[in-house]
Amino acid sequence: MPKMKAAVFAEPGRIVLEAKPIPDVGPLDALVRVTTTTICGTDIHILRGEYPVRKGLTIGHEPVGIIEKLGSAVAGYKEGQRVIAGAITPSGYSNACLCGQHSQDGAGTPHGFKSMGGWRFGNTIDGCQAEYVLVPDAMANLAPVPEKLTDEQVLMCPDIMSTGFSGAESGGVKIGDTVAVFAQGPIGLCAAAGARLMGATKIIAVDTVAERLAMARQLGVDIVVDYKRDDPVEAIRTITHGRGVDVAIEALGTQATFESALRVLRPGGTLSSLGVYSTDLRIPLDAFAAGLGDNKIVTTLCPGGKERMRRLMEVIASGRLDLKPLVTHRFNLDQIETAYDLFAHQRDGVLKVAITTA
Repeated sequence: MPKMKAAVFAEPGRIVLEAKPIPDVGPLDALVRVTTTTICGTDIHILRGEYPVRKGLTIGHEPVGIIEKLGSAVAGYKEGQRVIAGAITPSGYSNACLCGQHSQDGAGTPHGFKSMGGWRFGNTIDGCQAEYVLVPDAMANLAPVPEKLTDEQVLMCPDIMSTGFSGAESGGVKIGDTVAVFAQGPIGLCAAAGARLMGATKIIAVDTVAERLAMARQLGVDIVVDYKRDDPVEAIRTITHGRGVDVAIEALGTQATFESALRVLRPGGTLSSLGVYSTDLRIPLDAFAAGLGDNKIVTTLCPGGKERMRRLMEVIASGRLDLKPLVTHRFNLDQIETAYDLFAHQRDGVLKVAITTA
């Protein structure tokens, strides 16, 4: 049986490169030869044992590649075509999809945790930190890559860009809004960029890493707050003259950032939560205005599917946003364990790493 290289979860603290069989292709599937992928913060939760997956699972959920083989029932695509697939792979016909919640396709089933909805790659099925990935429901999930776009230009679309933008979308950002984004990792940076594209006219980024604050400026953030120098809640109150922000986006997944995001809201403002939390959250009585502040708390799982991917690639192709600078380091698949070590320990100003298979 032909084999491929794949990064698999061995045990907490160890993701290793192993040889695995190349997947067989079912009628609705597509086998994609991965050309470029990356490592996500969620993969680090898996590495640390904070999010449980089965041993031997191939990790990764951000694929760019070329169709190697199509299932017998797949129409509208051709072998040799460059494609991406979202981190979330909706079927298009589940109850969640028919209710308009494509990202929750699979939620509550025996195949995964309800909170993680339709996230399957590197969670409930083999992912894409490998030479090949099997894409289920290919006609709902494969999006052709425009010829003029490179792998690195579209590398953020499957997850980081989609998730970040969804934080602004779910938060209901409107023209003229003031938005605070807590944490300027890749998702927070994309959330800030998405808020700007949706019409926010004052975007405040909170972080402490100089390189990330500089990248936030590059992507259009108006004001940066270094939380090690200034209390972010007090700083944002001063910046907004006591009004508070219309939308606060929490992009880290900690009690401190969640609580700060809640405290900076104007009356009736929205907290849009993107963080993946590994412990219980507490909502302080005063920050919540005892439940009487007309505030909203919304959560979002990365939207997937081919139409979402098409729209995101249109944004890139239009020149309105360039996310290539987020790729700060590059490794070959053979170096995946080194790449994990760098990314997990956030060394050398790393934002995102590109993993190539060639």
